[in-house]
Amino acid sequence: MPKSQSLPDPRLVSLGMQIRRLREERGYSLEQLAERSGLSFRGLIYIEHGRRNPGVLTILSIASGLNVAPARLFEDVSQAHEGTGSGQ
Repeated sequence: MPKSQSLPDPRLVSLGMQIRRLREERGYSLEQLAERSGLSFRGLIYIEHGRRNPGVLTILSIASGLNVAPARLFEDVSQAHEGTGSGQ
């Protein structure tokens, strides 16, 4: 399967779902979060869909835009990691 067609890592999907959940709880659109965090609209779409692995600075920007501690973004990611069987 070509790399562009591969399934996203479950940990990235979980991270994206948590970001979306927090964004929606605050009533923010993707455009609003992009503006608040200083990130691109398209980049946030990829992150929310688990198609991009955000770096530390991006995570910090998203957390700031959501007005949450960065750790809040990872609350469900450890459970997704257990399902990967990677052991890393």
